[in-house]
Amino acid sequence: MRNFLVNVNGTQYEVAVEEIDGKAAPAAKPAQTAPVAAAPVASVAGGTKVTAPMPGTILGVSVKEGETVKAGQTIFVLEAMKMESDVVAPVAGTVRGIAAAKGASVSAGDVLCSIQ
Repeated sequence: MRNFLVNVNGTQYEVAVEEIDGKAAPAAKPAQTAPVAAAPVASVAGGTKVTAPMPGTILGVSVKEGETVKAGQTIFVLEAMKMESDVVAPVAGTVRGIAAAKGASVSAGDVLCSIQ
């Protein structure tokens, strides 16, 4: 049995490989865990949905549920390809249904929250 660290799309996995009848059989498990990227759309129903503009990792959440925001205000900080990008509120309103937490991996188009 040999152990390897493999990096796939920014997520590191520890892989143990065992030789079986001349063929390798990998067993992968995440070396680090991250919160689920987005909750079901029903939890952020109504209002204007704020979505991830690109795949990446949430480095910070600048707002709380029920907080009032202005259009253009930074509400999330997203890291993609070693660069930080601000995700700003597209409209003024009240934050509802935050669906992404700090450390979460998100895909492009994942709902992060809703603003009503």
